[in-house]
Amino acid sequence: MQGKNETAITEFILLGLSSDPVAQMLLFTLFLILYLVALVGNGLILLAISLDKRLHNPMYFFLGNLSVVDIGYTTSTVPKMLMNYLSQDKRISLAGCLSQMYFFISFGGIECLLLGVMAYDRYAAICHPLHYNILMSPKICASLAGASWILGLSNSGVHAGMITRLSFCRDNVIQHFFCDVPPLLQLSCSDTLPNQICIFVVGGTVVMGPFLVTLVSYVYIVVAILRIRTKEGRCKAFSTCASHLAVVNICFNTILFTYLRPNSTYSQEQDRVLPVLYGILTPMLNPIIYSLRNKDVKEAFWKILGEK
Repeated sequence: MQGKNETAITEFILLGLSSDPVAQMLLFTLFLILYLVALVGNGLILLAISLDKRLHNPMYFFLGNLSVVDIGYTTSTVPKMLMNYLSQDKRISLAGCLSQMYFFISFGGIECLLLGVMAYDRYAAICHPLHYNILMSPKICASLAGASWILGLSNSGVHAGMITRLSFCRDNVIQHFFCDVPPLLQLSCSDTLPNQICIFVVGGTVVMGPFLVTLVSYVYIVVAILRIRTKEGRCKAFSTCASHLAVVNICFNTILFTYLRPNSTYSQEQDRVLPVLYGILTPMLNPIIYSLRNKDVKEAFWKILGEK
C-alpha cells in the first residue's frame, strides 16, 4: 500500500553501465559492433540453413530457431541502450519497461529450452543412431521447437504479470542498461516475496529443466563416446557436441547466478554486467562458435559466397 505522501512512479531512468561521457561513447561503439556482429552472424546462419539442403536436418533446424531467438534477444535491449548513450534523456515508461523485460526474459527462456532440446538431439544422434530418424522426426522437431517458444513466452508472461501487481513509489533510477526483474524488485515498495517465489518455481523450472536434460544427456553421450574404439571416432563424436557445450556453459551459468538467488544478495552496480554475457555476448558468439567448429556450416558459407 502506498502512503499518503508517496507518488506512483510511471517511468524509470536507465543509467546504463557508466555515467562517464567518455566511457559512454566507448561503450556505444563497442555494443554497436557487438550488435551488428550478432545480427550479421545469426542472419548468415539462417541464410546458410535455408539455402543449403545438407543443413536441412534436426540439428540445424534447432540452430536456425536459436539464431532467430538470438536476434530477438539482443534487439530487445541493445537499441534502447545505444539510444540512451547518445541522448541525455534516459527515461523509459513503465509500459516500455515491462515490454522490454517481457521480450528479454522470453528470448532468454526460449534459448535455455532450445539448448536443452539440442542436447537431447545430440543424445539421440550419438546414443541411438539407428533410431535417430524416428526419435527426431520432422513432426517431433516441430513440436519440440513449438513447445520451447510457447513455454518461454508463457514464463515471461507470468513474470511480467507479477511485476504489474507491484507499486513503485521510492526511486525510479535503475542502475542497469535495461529493465530486468531483480532491479525492479529492489525499487518496489510492495511485498516482493510472491515475485521471488515465482522466479524460483516458474523461472527455475524453465532454466533448471533444460539444464538437467542437458546434464543427463551428456552423461549418456560421454559414456557412449568412451565406448567408441577408435580415437578418430571418439574425436568425431565429441566434435559434434563441442559447440553446443561451449554455448551451454556460458548461458546457463550466468542466468542461474543472476536469477536463482535471493533478491537481498543482488547488487545493481555489481551485477549489471552479467546480462551482457548471456544477453549480448552469447547471441553474438553463437554463430561464430557454431560456424568455426562445424565443417558443414563453413562449407555452406563458402558456397553462398562463391555463388555471389
